Order: sequence, then structure tokens, then C-alpha cells
Amino acid sequence: MLPAVVTFSDLTLGYGGHPAVHHLNGAVRQGSLTAVVGANGSGKSTLMKGIAGILSPMTGGCTVQRGLRMAYLPQQSEVDRSFPARVIDLVSLGLWPKRGLLGRHSNDDRDAVLQALSAVGLEGFEKRPIDSLSGGQMQRTLFARVLVQNANLILLDEPFNAVDARTVTDLVALLKRWQSEEGRTVLVVVHDLELVREHFPEALLLARRPVAWGEARDVLGAGNLFKARQFHEAWDETAPWCEPAHDHVPEGRAS
Repeated sequence: MLPAVVTFSDLTLGYGGHPAVHHLNGAVRQGSLTAVVGANGSGKSTLMKGIAGILSPMTGGCTVQRGLRMAYLPQQSEVDRSFPARVIDLVSLGLWPKRGLLGRHSNDDRDAVLQALSAVGLEGFEKRPIDSLSGGQMQRTLFARVLVQNANLILLDEPFNAVDARTVTDLVALLKRWQSEEGRTVLVVVHDLELVREHFPEALLLARRPVAWGEARDVLGAGNLFKARQFHEAWDETAPWCEPAHDHVPEGRAS
């Protein structure tokens, strides 16, 4: 069995005393490609922020393998497109863990940025202002920024929203190459369940707590989807520690 790169130990994450992800146990294995799915408000983005270290656990723990290089891409709506920057400037931000925000970039750094743009189909776009990009072009730019970080663990929050079908196809192919050929570990928040069934080996189904975690086609069976709806609808938003009206909590991938 491949080693765990992220381990959850009865993890609860939330905001202002209200949990958004509750009682998550299990492990993300090295080199896995996992879709995180669930209804709006089910805790998907919260989980990604917890893994990235942006949110601290309310209880339990989230342990990331020591020395792991991590890249986190938030939802596109969280990127300020009005900022006066060029494509090359945005992609170069992926180098800040190595160079610092004020560090000088070498010729090798510039070559890495241009290669990343070429890999996502944006060769020749480096001097374009980011406010001139289409939704698909912007998302390709953000993927290029992830590429230059050379991360072992990649977290992507809804990267396929509001982009054209061709871009989705190209970006999914890139994800699969990262995982299968380069051995990177990739977690992706996805809304399109058919896309998950077709392209993702594993899935984690959330309804503010884990419903199922394992092979994608099994996780997305009708029984689990119905259970997720029940969990979601039974949640008491007003309770400081809200519990759904169900006792069983699946353990997910074994630690």
C-alpha cells in the first residue's frame, strides 16, 4: 500500500463554532487522483482549506506528510481579475515559495513559466493582461501557475466551473498526466458527477460529514447519493455542534 500524504483523524472544520465538515477519518494516498463531491454547502471547499492549512481544525487533526510541496488553487471567483497584471506575472507567482515575492527570477524561472504556459495551451499569451482573458484562458493560466510550483500534492477547488468543454477536456487530461505519469497526488472539487465517473479513480462524497470514500463508481451509486441528500437535509444549522439525524459515519479510506 502506498504511503499516506494526508491523514484525517476525526477531523472537524468549521467557522465561528459551526462545523462545515464533521468527523472525517481516513487517508489520501500518494499518487491518487480523487474527486471531492457533494451538494453546495456540503463542506468541499472547507476541506480543501483545511488541508492547505488555511483553516485550523475545530477538533481532531489533519496531518500532511512532512516536507511535501503543496499547491492550492481556490475557486476562480476568489482571484481578483481587475488587478493590473499580465499572464506571465500571475503564473510567476507560483515561484514565490522558491524565490519569495520580491526575489529576482532567473532565466531558468522564465523558461519554466513559458513551458508551463505551453503545456496548458497558452503559448504566446505571456504578455496578455489577465482582465482580457476568457474564463477558460484564465483557468489555463491558473493551472500553469500550479505547474511551476512543482508540487507533490495539488488541491483544486472547482477548476472546471464556468469554462468551455474543450478546456475541461484539456485540463482533465493534464490532471491525469500529473497523477499517472508524474506520481503527483491530486484532489479536485468537482460538481459534474458524470465527469467524475468517467475520469476519476476515487471519490469522497461529503454531506458536511463523510458519506462514502473509495472507488468513484461505487461512491456515486444511487444509495450513497440518497444518503448524502438525507444527511444534508437533516442538518440543524442553528446548533453550535450540529449533528444529522443519522448515527452511521463511514470511515472512508483506511489510515
